[in-house]
Amino acid sequence: MTQQDPPKIEFPCPNYPIKVLGEAGEVLQSLVVEVMARHDPDFNAERISVKDSGKGRWQSVTVFITATGIEQLEAIHQDLRAHPATKIVL
Repeated sequence: MTQQDPPKIEFPCPNYPIKVLGEAGEVLQSLVVEVMARHDPDFNAERISVKDSGKGRWQSVTVFITATGIEQLEAIHQDLRAHPATKIVL
């Protein structure tokens, strides 16, 4: 069996998806918009997709950004993970 390298992202990468899972409510959505706007000046808040869990306690918030590099993506993940409403960042 040969080991393959993971696919490499070419930057800038438009329409790069980021999904944030956390406690349902406006706090999570506001946090995601704030963080994305800080790290992507062209962020379009109208392209947010929000899905509630079956019982409504959790939400997934998916956004699309123009990824400019690994440093940007790491900073976004760090900022999102720092908030207690966030459980997982994909």
